[in-house]
Amino acid sequence: MSTRIQLQPAFVLHRRKYRETSLLVELLTMDYGRVTAVARGVRRSRSQVSLEPFSAFLVSWHGGGELVTLTQAEADGAISPLQGDCLLAGFYLNELLVRLLQKSDPHSQLYTLYRDTLLKLNTPSLEQAVLRRFEKRLLEELGYGAFTKVETIHHDFLPEKKYRFIPEQGFVACDNESVEDNIFLGKSLLAFALETWHEEQTLRDAKRLARLMLEPLLGPRPLYSRQLFVR
Repeated sequence: MSTRIQLQPAFVLHRRKYRETSLLVELLTMDYGRVTAVARGVRRSRSQVSLEPFSAFLVSWHGGGELVTLTQAEADGAISPLQGDCLLAGFYLNELLVRLLQKSDPHSQLYTLYRDTLLKLNTPSLEQAVLRRFEKRLLEELGYGAFTKVETIHHDFLPEKKYRFIPEQGFVACDNESVEDNIFLGKSLLAFALETWHEEQTLRDAKRLARLMLEPLLGPRPLYSRQLFVR
């Protein structure tokens, strides 16, 4: 069934050429989740619309199913351009959302998280805690959070004890001599659950844990944005 949506807050996650004068645009919308839209004619020289990634718009569209037709897009405030590593981090956020979100699955809190994260990336240097917080809350929003009872977290994990992460099961205590990639000190798990990354080690462990948790959701195809970081 065809529907018409008017002036929906949205961010551009990705765009690519479509036919001679149009674009296919991946949008993160406030009320409709990820939406793929065709923006007809916007590549013509006289077009006034520039659908750049990280830009906020109020968009209107019509249609149904996997692909809708964009009928209007007007700027909804301005976010300063990301630069350097912060720009690469922005591409990473966008790629995660395009890969992990189902189309037309509403996530209003995720929209707010994404907007706030972009604002925090507008700094001269990249703060790793900003990315870790986004990864953690994205996983929670999708139903894959590692810690379901934060109120009992201090009883569940001892700071100097080691725990093994097992996908779809959680954490189990293990020998303190173990050093595998999926083993973490309790203090790092506490820091992850409470988002209190005051030490470099807990921040590095948060990155390692987030990757382990995202891996089965992303599948075998690597993230292109991660490859940009190591170049």
